[in-house]
Amino acid sequence: MISSDKETVQLLVEQCVSHGVKHVVCSPGSRNAPLVIAFDEHPEIECLVIHDERSAAFFALGITQQTNAPVAIVCTSGSAPLNYYPAVAEAYYQGLPLIVITADRPMEWTDQGDGQTIRQREVFQNHVRYSCNFTESTYHPDERWYIERETAIALSMANGQWKGPVHFNVALREPLYETQNVPSRFETRSIEMVNVGFAPDDTTLNLLLEGMSTTKKLVLVGQLPPDQSLLHELSLFAGDSSVAVLVENTSNLVGQKFIHCIDRALNTILPEQIEEYRPELLITLGGAVVSKRVKNFLRNHKPMMHWKVGFSFPYMDTYQALSHSFQVSPHEFFRTLNKLVYERSKSNFAGKWRQIDQLNKHKASEFLKSAPFSDLQIFHNALDVLPEGVHLHMGNSSVVRYCQLLDPIRSVTYWCNRGTSGIDGSTSTAVGAAFASPDQIHVLLTGDVSFFYDSNGLWNSYVGRNLRIILINNGGGGIFRIIPGPAQSPKLEKYFEARHDFTARGICDAYRLEYDFVTSNDNLESKLEKLFGEAVNGPYLLEVFTQDAENSQVLESFFKFIRL
Repeated sequence: MISSDKETVQLLVEQCVSHGVKHVVCSPGSRNAPLVIAFDEHPEIECLVIHDERSAAFFALGITQQTNAPVAIVCTSGSAPLNYYPAVAEAYYQGLPLIVITADRPMEWTDQGDGQTIRQREVFQNHVRYSCNFTESTYHPDERWYIERETAIALSMANGQWKGPVHFNVALREPLYETQNVPSRFETRSIEMVNVGFAPDDTTLNLLLEGMSTTKKLVLVGQLPPDQSLLHELSLFAGDSSVAVLVENTSNLVGQKFIHCIDRALNTILPEQIEEYRPELLITLGGAVVSKRVKNFLRNHKPMMHWKVGFSFPYMDTYQALSHSFQVSPHEFFRTLNKLVYERSKSNFAGKWRQIDQLNKHKASEFLKSAPFSDLQIFHNALDVLPEGVHLHMGNSSVVRYCQLLDPIRSVTYWCNRGTSGIDGSTSTAVGAAFASPDQIHVLLTGDVSFFYDSNGLWNSYVGRNLRIILINNGGGGIFRIIPGPAQSPKLEKYFEARHDFTARGICDAYRLEYDFVTSNDNLESKLEKLFGEAVNGPYLLEVFTQDAENSQVLESFFKFIRL
């Protein structure tokens, strides 16, 4: 097998392969040539080329979301690695195994006026699980042991119980393009972290029984990939009348006993009723929670106990009430609780939450029957026509918030970059996800600012036939009209919304996407149906134009209507 003649590179590539890396997203450059050559020549690696490093990293994020496997990104030296940072931070807070490999100039040339040479060592140190800096030299056996040990630790941490990005910074000297024959496979090192499961001792058992004896238990679930084992155990747990389970669309958990639209429910709780809905025990799991209302509700009306479940960020105290952190998989945790023998409370805490959820669901349906053409109506109609089994990628800011007001569809898988909640990278991530699962339809539901910001996400050869984009263009950052503060500012349009009159037609022409648009309710339904019709034989974008001022008025009317 042909590879780079640099032994450091050979070892790193082989370690990546032995730890499950199958896709490598490369951005063109020269200093990274040894890495690109070695990865490209390896028979077990598929190399993909994306010019824009920021887009490339988010594209890789989309692949790892779909495959649940580590994906590597490789770039040249200088400012190129800095373009990775938004996706690295997103992977860190979303818990995704992104393998970041940056080529570097020899260390002695840092700050010496040499081209494409910056301080790259530890550049991602605040947002990676592990960081390694390698140089090339003539190897003593201890140096080889050091490289194998460091790569084994890093790759084990990337894809361990607490997943996340890791960084390899590799300083390379010229010549960069030399190759040599190497064994097709050679022995590499791995270090496995062994999970022994959840076996509570007497002290922990007493704690669990104390929690189960409370009369008001609230389970709040953040962002998660689909997990059938957890869904089963959590559904059983929700059979207790003292347990209310609150989930979001991004939780990918749909059940008859769950409250799915948190903001919609909280909107109708009157001040004098708050104590009835305040939990004594709060159990949280999963990643980021979208709802600001539930965060404020729990911070202002704290539970007596807060149990956090999961491996990542064990001390994260979102609701300022953390009392215990259980480093165990959520499905194991609830399986243990379901096996406990204890006297069940006769509380109707769950019933109270479900009652307001069902009432508001009915009211929301009534409102949407006659709602005017607006963002809210478009979200309702778009979700209504989604095909079975589709993957829905939600843009951040207003898009993901609107989606939380509408009940999730059981057959749809919901995705959103809620690690850092940034608008950058939504398109690139969706494109990467669609590439990774070409037999399924992927729909990107996005706003105009997010779409234009990440238009380079379409600048590659991997935009699949299975990608559909619904772009809601209201001429600016609509989120700033529906959150407190900026809507009342005289500087709203110029500095916060950043008003514009651009359209996506030219972008679609440049990147060869089919394009259509709609400006009213008259043909919205037919255009949405066309988007998923058999006649569509390639990536397709539907741009829906709405009026920003009307959108905020309709949303305000919606909340008033369900509050009555």
